[in-house]
Formats: sequence, C-alpha cells, structure tokens
Amino acid sequence: MSIDLNCDLGESYGVYTLGMDQKVLPLVSSANVACGGHAGDSAVMARTVALAKQYGTAIGAHPGFWDKEGFGRRYIAMAEDDIYQLCLYQIGALYAFCEAEDVQMQHVKPHGALYNAALRDPATAKGVARAVKHFNEDLLLFAPVHTELQAAGEKAGLKVAKEMFADRTYTAEGTLTPRTEENAFLDKPEEAAAQVLDVLQKGSVKAVDGTSVAMEADTICVHGDNEQAVQFIQHLRDQLEYYGASVQAAGEFI
Repeated sequence: MSIDLNCDLGESYGVYTLGMDQKVLPLVSSANVACGGHAGDSAVMARTVALAKQYGTAIGAHPGFWDKEGFGRRYIAMAEDDIYQLCLYQIGALYAFCEAEDVQMQHVKPHGALYNAALRDPATAKGVARAVKHFNEDLLLFAPVHTELQAAGEKAGLKVAKEMFADRTYTAEGTLTPRTEENAFLDKPEEAAAQVLDVLQKGSVKAVDGTSVAMEADTICVHGDNEQAVQFIQHLRDQLEYYGASVQAAGEFI
C-alpha cells in the first residue's frame, strides 16, 4: 500500500512566521505551498520551494482567496471565471519558483474557504479544475471523494488524488466538522492515526455522531500550523509504516 502525507506550508508572510516548515518538510511526502493569496509572498515561496527540493518533498500549489487578514477562511463570492483566474494566477506564481529551482510541480490543492466552496459548489469546482487543466493537465488535483471538486476534476480529465484529513473529524454526511464546533479537531496523535488506519484498512471513518461513513484516501493531510504538528506527523508516519504502508508522493503511484 502506498500513501501520501501532505501538509499546508509556506504560510509565513513578511516578518510574520507561521508553522514549522523546516521540521515538517522532511516528514511529509507532499507540500501544499501558499501562493500569495491567503498567505505567503515571493520570498516565502522561494524559500519553501528550495527547502522542499532539499528534502525531496513533492511540491503543490495551494491557492486561496485574496484574504490574508482572514487567512483565506472567509468565503468570497466569485463567478466561475473569476475562480479560474484566481487559481491560474497563483499556480503560475509558484510554478515560476519551481522552474527557478529546477523542480517539478506535482499537484494543486485549494485552501480554506475556497476548498470548502469547491467541494459543494459546481461552478467553483469547475473554475478550479479548469485552471489546473489549462495550466498543466498532468498536475494532480487533491480532492475528497464524493465532492463536486472530485467530479469536476475527473470530468476535466485530471488525475484526482483522493484526500482525507488526519486531524479533523467528520460529520455523518462525510464532510469535515466545521471549525467553529468544539469537536472539529482530533487532539491526540493516537486518535488521528487510528482514524487514518480505519480509512485505509476498512474504507470508512467514524463520524462525530458515531456512524460509519465510507471514505477513501490516496493522500492524508495533517495541519502544520500547530505546536503538535511534528509529533502528529511523526506518529502517523510511524504507524503507517508499521502496518506496511509506503509513504511516498502521490505522483509516484497515481
């Protein structure tokens, strides 16, 4: 079994430092690098791509709404063409730094409110998928199963890496529990690892109401902006390898 571990990185900005990129990058197989929309800037993109190259971590663009104040977690109503242009612009920005470092870009994963909107709204999902396809149809699109984003990616002829979250809980509908609810996060590495193993071994996840929800995953996301990120990722990686999974970039097996 092969599985990808991905993390949102490159989210510092100017003099503000967010996350522990240098400690997280060696532990994950794919990095979702902020492209200047919700976070990041030219200097941070350059530094993050160089670090990813140093550690052999695959690189993906992580476009978000133009909302640094809200960290891209506030929804902004936009037409499909505007979503397309928003994503195309940010993918292109990160690609320039990949070219400068002579590394390939592997994937695209929307961030925050843009990601959530693309899961539910067909127009938003189509705008994202169009941007990926028109930029480079060989790029992977990260998307959860049974979502509009997955459907739009597959309809566009893209390869879709099915994504789940290790440290977030799920509702009975198979969606992420809203961040505003107390039980939205798993605080213990053991719980996160158990949730991932259930998906990989049983094809299901236990929802917050106790029901079992069908789930698939090619890539597992762990958030890198909390103090326990390194501990979470290391424990998860250890558990995956203990149960026979090979941790490698999604582009190597999809």
